[in-house]
Amino acid sequence: MGRAATATINLEAFRHNYRLAKSVAPEQQAVAIIKADAYGHGAIKLAFALENEADAFGVACIEEALELREAGIKKPILLLEGFFSEDELPVISDQNFWCAVHSLEQIDIIERSQLHNPINIWLKMDSGMHRLGVQPQDYQLAYDRLRSLPQVNDIVLMSHFASADDFSSPVNAHQINCFNEITRNIEAPVSIANSAATLGHDETRREFQRPGIMLYGATPFAESHPLADQLQSVMTLTSEVIAIRDLQPGEGIGYSHRFVCDQPTKVGTVAMGYADGYPRHAKDGTPVIVNGQRTRIIGRVSMDMLTVDLTHIKDAKVGAKVELWGDQLPAAEVAPYADTIPYTLFTGITRRVHKKYIG
Repeated sequence: MGRAATATINLEAFRHNYRLAKSVAPEQQAVAIIKADAYGHGAIKLAFALENEADAFGVACIEEALELREAGIKKPILLLEGFFSEDELPVISDQNFWCAVHSLEQIDIIERSQLHNPINIWLKMDSGMHRLGVQPQDYQLAYDRLRSLPQVNDIVLMSHFASADDFSSPVNAHQINCFNEITRNIEAPVSIANSAATLGHDETRREFQRPGIMLYGATPFAESHPLADQLQSVMTLTSEVIAIRDLQPGEGIGYSHRFVCDQPTKVGTVAMGYADGYPRHAKDGTPVIVNGQRTRIIGRVSMDMLTVDLTHIKDAKVGAKVELWGDQLPAAEVAPYADTIPYTLFTGITRRVHKKYIG
């Protein structure tokens, strides 16, 4: 009943992808990154699907962590952006959240705080990403200060790659060398591997991996990769054809007639638009699957609808199933047609799209 736009979330595929992340360093731990509502997949549902297996979960901020705790998630939760104000620290302490620290100013705040329980810190170094992190020349001092505080329990050494998805980038070696050089005299567990590094850079697999986009079945690489090729799509976005038109050469489709037919064309209108989260800037030729057959978007995506070429689709009729990405069509293949990446496809799905969980 109702509009057919649906995001089917395969929980078994999610577990498979986490197990793949674990398999590359089975003696180490993996923090399942489920920030941004698990990249648009539903953080609470996915956390419960993985709670018996995950070593820990990672979110962006305390609001996301509290949502998981209040839902009943007991595993450790890492705050990847740390705390934003001093009044978060007692909550972090009481809830046993793991907390990133990325500046000397944050250490000042911890130093003057009164906490019931010492907190676990992930001390972030800016090894070359230049977003967050203590500067390399200050890192030893930051570690020593934290190590001396009664408010601090365990410390994990942390950094983040700028170009791990690009094997040819010299930035990767620079960041690894910088991190290794600065931390060579510090005895503490390390976490530097995101999805791309977990899959593709052996030397980055330390005590804690941080798989993110790979958990949702999207490869971080532009080319085929033996491990990434084993990932399974977690979200399959589908809808259906709600109308069909037979157009003649010279007739245009949709707003501004961006696409003009150059031959007799059967056009299907699909209940999916940018208000559902499908990218408005998807180009003519963006692949879609109709009735299990590959075809293309023609015409501009509008708020509630888009149009596809049904000319060569067998049994094309109103009600035909349309897959926008998922099991048959990887999101990583769709994203470049909208000049974007799978992250934005997943996180852009709006509440109007019904979510169905399987597995």
